[in-house]
Amino acid sequence: MTKPGEFYQRDRNWHPPAVTPTYKTSVARSPQYSMISLEQSASEITGPKFGHTDIDAMDRDMIHNYAAAGESAIGERIIVHGRVLDENSRPVPNTLVEAWQANAGGRYRHKKDTYLAPIDPNFGGCGRTLTDENGYYYFRTVKPGAYPWRNWVNDWRPAHIHLSIFGTSFSQRLITQCYFEGDPLIAKCPIVNTIPDQAARGQLIAALDMNATIPLDTIAYKFDIVLRGRRSTLFENRMEGN
Repeated sequence: MTKPGEFYQRDRNWHPPAVTPTYKTSVARSPQYSMISLEQSASEITGPKFGHTDIDAMDRDMIHNYAAAGESAIGERIIVHGRVLDENSRPVPNTLVEAWQANAGGRYRHKKDTYLAPIDPNFGGCGRTLTDENGYYYFRTVKPGAYPWRNWVNDWRPAHIHLSIFGTSFSQRLITQCYFEGDPLIAKCPIVNTIPDQAARGQLIAALDMNATIPLDTIAYKFDIVLRGRRSTLFENRMEGN
């Protein structure tokens, strides 16, 4: 059996700098010392294993998974779907994808969220699912609302869903945000604008997918997620099977 190869190093030019004064809390959260380069070890190139028995079929349906019997969440019903792939375009199967978001009014179900939008009693705001053998995942939910935040005097977060993807190792673990095509607040968001590359910002925007909509029911958005790829480990110096 061949030893699993290490994962590609992160491209730091693709990620936002640690300190971005226009995103005020990045100043307090940023590291105070230079980063240290560490070789990848078994603890980085291995990771958690998940089984389908850990996940309930209703976990990915945020329209109903917190609702009372016969009720559903209030808001624009949407599907968010896509594939989890690595940098080599290989699917990442059987990996845990978790989602959390504000409700249709822009308010989180969190005791510290004091935005004046009402709480939806039938919306919990979180869900989870496992990718299938092709790396495919989907959620049913309501489109989250925009909300104001205390960055500058009149900053608003675009509609977005937070996503956590575990991958096959701790080196692949990703926490990101998904925005929605056509939202004018994306271009004005100080958090989005910490990302220096326009192409990288574009990868955070889910495309409207009319082919996956359910007529008279649910609009769909497609959002593919790319995790770090693994370097090949040759077996007897042959590429076959890598």
